[in-house]
Amino acid sequence: MKILYIYIARQFVSTYVFATISFTALFILANLFEELGTFIDKELGADKVFLYYLRTIPETVLLVSPVSTLLSSLYVTGKMSAASELPAMKAAGVSLRQLISPFLLAAFAVTVLNILNAGLFSPYVAIERHRFEQDFFKRTFESLSGKNNLHILESRDRILSISSLDPEEETGYGISLETFDGPELKSRIDAKKITYDNTRDHWYFHETRTRVFTDNGVVYRENPGRDTLKLSLDGSSLRELGIQPDEMNIVQHFSYIREKQRAGFSNLGRVIVKFHNKMAVPFASLIIVLIGVPLATRKRRSGLAIEFGISLFIGFSYLSVQRAFAIAGYRSVFDPVLAAWLPNLLFLFIGLYIYRTANR
Repeated sequence: MKILYIYIARQFVSTYVFATISFTALFILANLFEELGTFIDKELGADKVFLYYLRTIPETVLLVSPVSTLLSSLYVTGKMSAASELPAMKAAGVSLRQLISPFLLAAFAVTVLNILNAGLFSPYVAIERHRFEQDFFKRTFESLSGKNNLHILESRDRILSISSLDPEEETGYGISLETFDGPELKSRIDAKKITYDNTRDHWYFHETRTRVFTDNGVVYRENPGRDTLKLSLDGSSLRELGIQPDEMNIVQHFSYIREKQRAGFSNLGRVIVKFHNKMAVPFASLIIVLIGVPLATRKRRSGLAIEFGISLFIGFSYLSVQRAFAIAGYRSVFDPVLAAWLPNLLFLFIGLYIYRTANR
């Protein structure tokens, strides 16, 4: 049985590598022809174009991995069936569970590599890739929590509101800082803008109007200059709002979510979905084997063209469902964690159903 497992795993891995390289090259060529006019207009050298597409490989591999896994499962199982190896295995008492085991082991190795890719390597190259796209494709990236109308629980009893934000300059405009004692508003500071002093670890509130609410009325003070205050936030907290989820490794991503939730940042749906997708999408390769292998054992000889078509249909169906649920998570239609994992659960149930019916 060990020899059989090694034989199947080798066939699966070699087919997966070939399919992944082929799909990745196809995606890159398609994009190259689409953007060729832009590269010519910008007079970009071949070296810059080459480096750009080199940086797109990690993300593209993640995208095509479910399709490659499914194609490998269908092709290897179908090949064994066409060579009468599959009937011989069944005659020797090899069950579907035993047949699928080497596929799952190989797919698990692929999943681990994809998690490392999504959580560590892909974010590393995404920074330069995004910078290239901003400079030459004029692509814009929405900040994680938006740049307008932010409401931050700055500490347990203070709420910081920012009308608009410039994360790179660590500057906010249209500021109000409200301090509460339980449900009662004790003071409010309005300012034209705030800036951060890295050397003193202080915030400057420019052109402030301060109101302190007491039992005897309201004490009002206006300062045309600036007031110095210390907040629990620092300049990097605002600057991080301009960082994209794809640019953070999985440890930074997790820490970012915890810190912003603790600080009371709102509109974190997109960053939470992106974090869980870094694990959920790689696991799709493992789940998709439960569809591919049983499906291939049930069909008769159909040829590579049919297997290729089935792989594209199911693989890109998964990607479409995953994208639809991700958008729903961004907009808080679904819980962000559920939105990231629900496509996997849906296809897992489909795979288990196919497995159970094929095993009868």
